[in-house]
Amino acid sequence: MSALLQVSDLVVEYHGAQVVRAVDEVSLSIEPGEVLALVGESGCGKSSLARAVVGMEKPRSGSVRYRGTTVPLLGVRRREKRFTSIQMVFQDPNSSLNPRVKVGQQISEGITTALVRGEAGSVPEEWLERVGLPTSMVGRYPYELSGGQRQRVAIARALAARPDVLVADEPISALDASSQASVADMMRRLALDAGAGLLFISHDLAIVRLIADRTVVMYRGRIVESGVSERIWSDPMHPYTRALLSAIPEPDGRGVLPAAPAAEAPLEWRSALPHALDRV
Repeated sequence: MSALLQVSDLVVEYHGAQVVRAVDEVSLSIEPGEVLALVGESGCGKSSLARAVVGMEKPRSGSVRYRGTTVPLLGVRRREKRFTSIQMVFQDPNSSLNPRVKVGQQISEGITTALVRGEAGSVPEEWLERVGLPTSMVGRYPYELSGGQRQRVAIARALAARPDVLVADEPISALDASSQASVADMMRRLALDAGAGLLFISHDLAIVRLIADRTVVMYRGRIVESGVSERIWSDPMHPYTRALLSAIPEPDGRGVLPAAPAAEAPLEWRSALPHALDRV
């Protein structure tokens, strides 16, 4: 099966007083109907990678290809319709929702995007129901909703575009704990049903284990371990992965990622271990 999305040797840098390499020669792929989880502490480059994947960040080098074609940088012009098959859900829904436009109209924009590509039609109420919101919210504005409700609307709008690739950057962090697992599972089921690939970025290790087929561990801009999720959980090979998993408290299985080690930390934390990569 050929990959929907292929990231090869991607480098993303930010230039200021000093050059910061946020993403350092990262390679990964997403298959149809697959959930690929990306985990690591804050500042390790996960969001920079996500933004580069959807064309919001210009790579210093390397490539991002969707169905074999390079994903172009987003500009002021409307994106070529085939690339609208790549959608993103942001951690902060306020960055993607227009506060002056009603919820139903914003979800309709996603529906229109799907129709332009020849996908099946739908109505906003259908997507609100799928993310667990009442259909009456079609006539409300984002500022009238709670943070968790706004995030569900953002997810609904992205899904309404019927993407082949959905990039979700901490999509459930704004939701209450009781609904995080159900929304994450819903995103997985919709991806499987549509044959789409889901890149799921999360700090919630219990959720990642629940929904991800494969897991990628990122540390200081690099991938230090990747492979089938259950194998990584049962037999982690990189020291950072082991520290990450050991930070999960019992008995509820939920945990917080450990902080990055200090500069004088053991060399094994900072260097890639070839045997920990691409485990199948």
